[in-house]
Amino acid sequence: MDLLPRRKTAACRIAKGRVNNMDEKQSQLADELKKMEWEPFLPVEKKLITWSLCIGVLSLALLVWISYTFFPGH
Repeated sequence: MDLLPRRKTAACRIAKGRVNNMDEKQSQLADELKKMEWEPFLPVEKKLITWSLCIGVLSLALLVWISYTFFPGH
């Protein structure tokens, strides 16, 4: 049902206000990120990343093996 043009609806006016507000927040966030210094990963963080990647790869391999073993395609 199209009674009003899109530009005159209340939802459109609200959305435009949010977009302007988000643009301001994004520019502030970008400025803050530019000011930050780069910090290297801690050894614990490196271990967590390594373990997470290994678990993910092994889980994927296990799921592929289960798929081919118990649900063979024709």
